[in-house]
Amino acid sequence: MPTPSLVDWIGYIASVLVLVSLVMTSIVRLRWINLMGSAIFATYGFLIHSIPTGFMNTVIVFVNIHFLVKFYRSKEYFSILNTQPQDQYLTHFLDFYREDIRKYYPHFAEKPDHCSVGFYVLRNMTTAGLFLGQRVDDQTLQILLDYATPAYRDLKVGRFIYQENEAMFRKMGYRRLLALADNPENTRYLQKMGFSEDPADKSRLVKSIV
Repeated sequence: MPTPSLVDWIGYIASVLVLVSLVMTSIVRLRWINLMGSAIFATYGFLIHSIPTGFMNTVIVFVNIHFLVKFYRSKEYFSILNTQPQDQYLTHFLDFYREDIRKYYPHFAEKPDHCSVGFYVLRNMTTAGLFLGQRVDDQTLQILLDYATPAYRDLKVGRFIYQENEAMFRKMGYRRLLALADNPENTRYLQKMGFSEDPADKSRLVKSIV
């Protein structure tokens, strides 16, 4: 069996990226990965002198760029809708996303009866996320759940909660947010939101509210 050439490897890499993009639940990630795959595929097509392949994937590159520019320039409406542990919609929401929630919050209780703060994040009037927290003391809130639905995992929900609405927690009297660092992907997300390792307990992340 002949050893694949450098051009062959370019084709393989492009194929893998395009395939990976198709399993992304986030539209933004899908567009970015598909953009990279299509760009490499276009290069591959021109290298093997397959003009249709190169041309088609070049067009796909510009299609992805068009939608990404449109996405980042679009103005979206975010709002908060408070919820309580006994709300029926909350029960249905947690049940519907149960398996996905467990991936990021393995220790989350399915029935958070003791949450002190609970709200949905609405994005263009669609439920994009759910935040649940429990009071630890007068100034500290423990995050029980900060969950974004699969279609909205582009950090905008997190930025809306922790940056644009930081004053909301301050008005409630909280000066510190705590979160368990029990999932690598969720930990990376929280660090992007301004959390850092708690000096008093390395199993937790902390964010000060100034």
